[in-house]
Amino acid sequence: MSEFSSSPGAIEPDPSVIGGIAQPPLAVLPDPTALFATRAQRFRDLAPHSELRPYLLFLADLVQVQHDIQTGLPEPLLPEIAARARGGQFAMPPLDRAQFSYDDAFGTTFDRLLKAMQPVEKPEAAAAALDAVMGAPAMAREAMILNVLADSIPVEAMAEHIYVAAALQVHFARLSARLDAKALVPLGDGMCPCCGAPPVASLIVEWPSAPGARYCACSLCGTLWNQVRVRCVLCGSTKGIGLQEVEGASGVAKAETCDSCHGYTKLFYLSKDPAAEPVADDVAWLGLDLLMRDGPYRRGTFNPFLLGY
Repeated sequence: MSEFSSSPGAIEPDPSVIGGIAQPPLAVLPDPTALFATRAQRFRDLAPHSELRPYLLFLADLVQVQHDIQTGLPEPLLPEIAARARGGQFAMPPLDRAQFSYDDAFGTTFDRLLKAMQPVEKPEAAAAALDAVMGAPAMAREAMILNVLADSIPVEAMAEHIYVAAALQVHFARLSARLDAKALVPLGDGMCPCCGAPPVASLIVEWPSAPGARYCACSLCGTLWNQVRVRCVLCGSTKGIGLQEVEGASGVAKAETCDSCHGYTKLFYLSKDPAAEPVADDVAWLGLDLLMRDGPYRRGTFNPFLLGY
């Protein structure tokens, strides 16, 4: 692949295991009051420089709605403390997607998001999808919710599921923000310690408490969790890990490849661009996915805003 520069196995040492540097925290919980506002602004900042400008601006408006609808939402219902504790003992997420409860908080979130999106300028397909979701009976909506939570979205209804995913992101971010980060435990490979969802991408952070550490970003609730860098996010292998990037690019985005599972995930380096945001930059760097598609590696992460690519 001539468009790439490759460095198989050339992953930098993980600062979390070097003597003299404190162990980074396992998880950083989301702040829903800032998460979506920051993400919306990142979409707006990326749009003028991208061939995806119309779509990025649509997503900026959608994510801004995710932020705006939160004021006055009902308190989300967390699982009982005992249930969350049992989950930790058996390496299960405290917010089990399989046990999702359609409570008043989510119902209000969903309804507000759909109504707030009506006046937003959008592509014709997105407008038709919004009408379809708003007119869908309760059973059809519940089926779409289950599809998103299972990371299994039918090709013929991808546009409709974007709105469902957006509502679920708000709801699960609010739930995760109410957990105790110190009570979380590592789960299986590629699983958020809060909700069990897969990552959207990873950040190489430059925080004073964790310089150079890698944090995976949850595609659902927005939690960041620490993962050592010489290890595949998807399968846990430490063999055959490599990096690929677009030749001549800024170095902000790279694809970490694994020869064991033949998957890849995107890495965004905050040292190159401190404003990089995992969901927004994942969409904006779609070109990296398109180039990777010609090789032996498959995309192993999930982003509801990249359905169909």
